[in-house]
Amino acid sequence: MVLAVLVMALFVFLAKWARTLGPVQDFVLRYPGHSEHPAGAPVGLSVWLGWQHFLNAFFLVLIIRSGWLVRATARPKAYWTRKSTGIFKTKSEPVKISLELWFHLSLDVLWLLNGAVFMVLLFISGGWMRIVPTGWDIFPNAVSPALQYASLDWPLENGWINYNALQVLAYFAIVFIASPLAVITGVRMSPAWPKGHPALERIYPMEAARKAHFPVLLFFTAFATMHVALVLSTGALRNLNHMFASRDDAGWVGFGIFAVSVAVMATASILARPTFLRQLASLTGKVSK
Repeated sequence: MVLAVLVMALFVFLAKWARTLGPVQDFVLRYPGHSEHPAGAPVGLSVWLGWQHFLNAFFLVLIIRSGWLVRATARPKAYWTRKSTGIFKTKSEPVKISLELWFHLSLDVLWLLNGAVFMVLLFISGGWMRIVPTGWDIFPNAVSPALQYASLDWPLENGWINYNALQVLAYFAIVFIASPLAVITGVRMSPAWPKGHPALERIYPMEAARKAHFPVLLFFTAFATMHVALVLSTGALRNLNHMFASRDDAGWVGFGIFAVSVAVMATASILARPTFLRQLASLTGKVSK
């Protein structure tokens, strides 16, 4: 812990020193940290983005928690077997899986459905233009705010109009790279993957999916941690109003919605225990020891 603090202090010192150099100062002036949006890009954040933000955060918190339990639980206390009746009836015998894995996969399905709605609304509204790089200048413009953050002399921001280039790259990575990668690797590791196809096994081996899936979980965790830290430390009230209340001011409405959403996520995390999950899982299958 002490070593980590010392390394961070050294990093800040080097960044501050670098910003005293003439060429670095010229670089920051030339690349202030923002790339121009394409013509027609929307200004502000829509109402739908507020509830989408909450649902994504809600599912992500529980997915990370349940994913870690799947990885860390050596001897599950209960198992779930799908009911092969009604519209979900299949020819093959249902596979018995741990209660933790059932919870993780159920959350994945809900997150996927929510993500599909998000993607449709993102492209219909034109919001994609705010998080998709459209020019090579995005990279030097991303270095500029990174240097400013590191030196603790943070850049002036107005996310209502334009995210800085570092944010654009981060949001692009989480939406268009990490999320699809989580889906692709997760499907390969799930019981839904078709069995008895040697060609598929060779093209996409299970081990390759496992090696990628856990680092993706760590990336989501790191992104969420940094995202929350910057939201709260770079003008919390205004940022929370942007994200949850679709308004550009420093009132308390967004904070209130954020506080309620955190309480909901905390309650869900507390309830996500075997006693409650048994009852929930029994609605869709057989729970056994």
